[in-house]
Amino acid sequence: MIRSVVRGFGAALPKRVMTNRDLESLVETSDEWIVQRTGIRQRYIAGEGETTASLGAAAAQEALDRAGLTAQDIDLIICATSTPDNTFPATAVNIQNRLGMHHGFAFDVQAVCSGFVYAMATADLYIRGGMARRVLVIGAETFSRILDWNDRTTCVLFGDGAGALVLEAQEGEGTIADRGVLTSNLRSDGVHREKLYVDGGPSTTGTVGHLRMEGREVFKHAVGMITDVIEAAFAATGTTADDIDWLVPHQANKRIIDGSAKKLGIPDEKVVITVDKHGNTSAASIPLALATAAGDGRIKSGDLVMLEAMGGGFTWGAILLRW
Repeated sequence: MIRSVVRGFGAALPKRVMTNRDLESLVETSDEWIVQRTGIRQRYIAGEGETTASLGAAAAQEALDRAGLTAQDIDLIICATSTPDNTFPATAVNIQNRLGMHHGFAFDVQAVCSGFVYAMATADLYIRGGMARRVLVIGAETFSRILDWNDRTTCVLFGDGAGALVLEAQEGEGTIADRGVLTSNLRSDGVHREKLYVDGGPSTTGTVGHLRMEGREVFKHAVGMITDVIEAAFAATGTTADDIDWLVPHQANKRIIDGSAKKLGIPDEKVVITVDKHGNTSAASIPLALATAAGDGRIKSGDLVMLEAMGGGFTWGAILLRW
């Protein structure tokens, strides 16, 4: 059967680093408070000329370079983002143009922090359906542009950045020993909309709006929702937590990550953590974490890797893949 196999990975971060100490001069907060409740120590903030598309294109180019490919080898670009450069056209089309790619097709996926998982699942379907052989899957965000910098409960959490993977169609045996995406499990429930949302939009206020979040409510639901889709992935593949080499979670809050791993029985040493360096970069967080762990040699070819995320909507999902 056809599998969607990772050929290359890449990442891009803005030049500016904002530490917790820097935030102390903006809002009433402290480094100790932020670290204790979230695990975040710093984040990257996009400056002038740095946009979701520019970061996404840089991450995509690095992924192509690692794969030994060019944009001419790609059939499809999917960009997961909640902070597009423009209402339209899609940021993926902007990235396509920046890469010098004038064939194929490109579109955005919007599932907030679960966006990269949704985009991976979508790319896998296009590959297995024969509509694309190679797909650039990108998660890119500039959440700093939708933050209320007077709201200390949210502005300390988020950062900017981008990550990308090149997926390629390869033949597998149809077993869990195959490299590539083994299963995808996606969920959503709009009843939770007002727990994490942006209070603006073209059709409602005609403005971009700011991010609003009921932090305790999000935390209350997060661990249960995450374990739900991971257990579904285990059931679909006949695997268990013991088989996992790496858990690469959405980097929202270290307490949520720790709680989910503990509930699933996945030891700390198998969990990739980058939230301390990047903050919550929404759809960019999983590919940034993948690029970090694969780049430093932790994630190796043949490793069984679980990706999971939960985001506004609520949306949530998990993907099990063999690297």
